[in-house]
Amino acid sequence: MNAAVIATRPVSANKQRSPLAAQSPANAAIRLEDLRALVPVLQRRLEPGQHLYRAGQPFHALYLVNSGFLKTCLIDEDGREQVTGFRMRGDLIGVESIGMPVHACDAIALDTCGVWELPYPEMLTACARMPELQAQLTAALAAEIRSDRTRMLAMGTLSAEQRVAAFLLDVAARHDALGFSARHFVLRMSRADIGSYLALKHETVTRALTRLTQQGCIEIEWREVRILDAMALRATIHNDPRLH
Repeated sequence: MNAAVIATRPVSANKQRSPLAAQSPANAAIRLEDLRALVPVLQRRLEPGQHLYRAGQPFHALYLVNSGFLKTCLIDEDGREQVTGFRMRGDLIGVESIGMPVHACDAIALDTCGVWELPYPEMLTACARMPELQAQLTAALAAEIRSDRTRMLAMGTLSAEQRVAAFLLDVAARHDALGFSARHFVLRMSRADIGSYLALKHETVTRALTRLTQQGCIEIEWREVRILDAMALRATIHNDPRLH
């Protein structure tokens, strides 16, 4: 779901990972102070619904999310949106467009966001002086590939309820890695966005959340989620039959 260049507190190794778990590196952190010494950084503020960049715009920078949440998405010829990921603090976005003259997708703020713009030519120069940065950029690109592959596998093998359960566990793990509560958080994305990401209709997402609530796995009020039984959520993923 994401590609991170700034590592935070890693998820404990003894925690079972969600099938949709972000494939981001969890070590070899790059300190922001070190990065700023080598790369001119432009701090940008985005309001909900504002684009950070659009598909087709010239690619000239990578972006580090400092606060808030964004989504990345593709728009087909009919104008339909396909969400490809949700990005939060510490995530490096724009890596999907490396090697292309223009951006490959849209990046849109889901709430008020703070983003650091990192000019790409200068980033390449910095990599020559900071080998660990080069390693993180390579890891970020590899993470994008692994994340897409893992997501496609999940879409082909998990039921609607299992996908939603896996998604909640992944969001919880990402909050935990940042030092926030893994049991109580707010979903910044809409049901429609979740459905688009999971290849489900938004009504199906709502029904799956209702079933997980009835099973005592979660408690949800609008976008506020409390995970009551994480083990039961994992059992849903690994034991439930396919739903039709």
